[in-house]
Amino acid sequence: MPLALLALAVSAFGIGTTEFVMMGLLPNVADDLGTSVPTAGYLVSAYAIGVVLGAPLLTGLGSRVPRKKMLLLLMALFTIGNLASALAPDFGWLLAGRVLAGLPHGAFFGVGAVVAARLVAEGRQARAVATMFLGLTVANIVGVPAATLLGQHLGWRATFLVVAAIGLTAMAALARLVPRIPVEAHQDVRRELRALGNRQVLLGLLTAVFGFAGVFAVYSYLSAMTTKAMGFGESSVTIVLALFGIGMTLGALAAGPLTDRALRPTLYGSLGALAVVLVAFPFTVHVQWAALVMVVLLGGVGFMTTTPLQMLVMNKAKDAPTLASASNHSAFNLANAGGAWLGGVAIAAGWGWTSPAFVGAVLAVLGLAIAATAGYLDRTKPVRRLRTEPVCGGGQASASGAAPQARPALEDEGGHRTHPVTATPAESTR
Repeated sequence: MPLALLALAVSAFGIGTTEFVMMGLLPNVADDLGTSVPTAGYLVSAYAIGVVLGAPLLTGLGSRVPRKKMLLLLMALFTIGNLASALAPDFGWLLAGRVLAGLPHGAFFGVGAVVAARLVAEGRQARAVATMFLGLTVANIVGVPAATLLGQHLGWRATFLVVAAIGLTAMAALARLVPRIPVEAHQDVRRELRALGNRQVLLGLLTAVFGFAGVFAVYSYLSAMTTKAMGFGESSVTIVLALFGIGMTLGALAAGPLTDRALRPTLYGSLGALAVVLVAFPFTVHVQWAALVMVVLLGGVGFMTTTPLQMLVMNKAKDAPTLASASNHSAFNLANAGGAWLGGVAIAAGWGWTSPAFVGAVLAVLGLAIAATAGYLDRTKPVRRLRTEPVCGGGQASASGAAPQARPALEDEGGHRTHPVTATPAESTR
């Protein structure tokens, strides 16, 4: 794997840290700014709104910007948003800072996934995308707990200053390690929008909204479940969240090679396993060691869905995958918000602290049903996957300084080439 993927992973680490750390800092922010914890909770929603709005908007505006420059601009906006959050004089300005920090999230992962796929040889593209996402999962193991402790001891503003510093470090890594990848000559906003209207792309986005909502129906209330259902003390919450992050990392590591081997079976299997784990969760939560195992499994099977969903929408968008890839992260954040809301409805109805797991299981089954429907509609058609020769080997540019021309190929859902294809000028990426 080229070193450029390390730069993408560092960027993902910073994004993942700032996305999830607010959940642990809500009491500190509420006390400091003189507001209630439920009101401070709007800061979590503000970031998600930024992601949902920014993914299609910034991707569209940057459709003609070279990939490396686009990544740097997006990470600069991320850094400014976190710096603005750290310096916010009141709650309103902090709310605006959170929206600003969320705007580049989806666009960065959308462009970054396309860049990661361009950096490696055929048969390793899902692994490359999963490697970038490892930064997001490691953020839940290291970044979020460390940033939460930092905020509790030095104040929440210190947390966002550190995240801004991570953003600057990521920009330096991107500038140094990512090769120049020019925009395809045929690429424009209209072509991206047409690709986004593809039925299979839309079904993939719907799968993300419903399937991944099952994860956040539980994850959003995992801290409360730790103390109220599992019987642990408050000091154990950080450990439980870290175990969930370990599961996410293991899921990401497994998802890459499995998706490269067989995309749809990996998606079906991960969604099915997610539903099973969610159904079993309430029955094991009162046995502490079993509850911890289930937390790791929930993080693992939940995050295994992300790589096949990301590759699916990229493949189905054919040679205009960037907007579809970015929109997938809007779908994930809609899943975050929807799953948290539905889980909260179940708790408010008096069904118990573990009831969000059953809600999540229903959502996972709905996601699986949508994915299976999409597979049935598509099973007789070959899939034009985003398969390209690497832009450079091992992170080094070619001797001529130019990226070799990509060669798309038709493949079936298992990832096997159905017949050779010669790229036409309209299909080839430059």
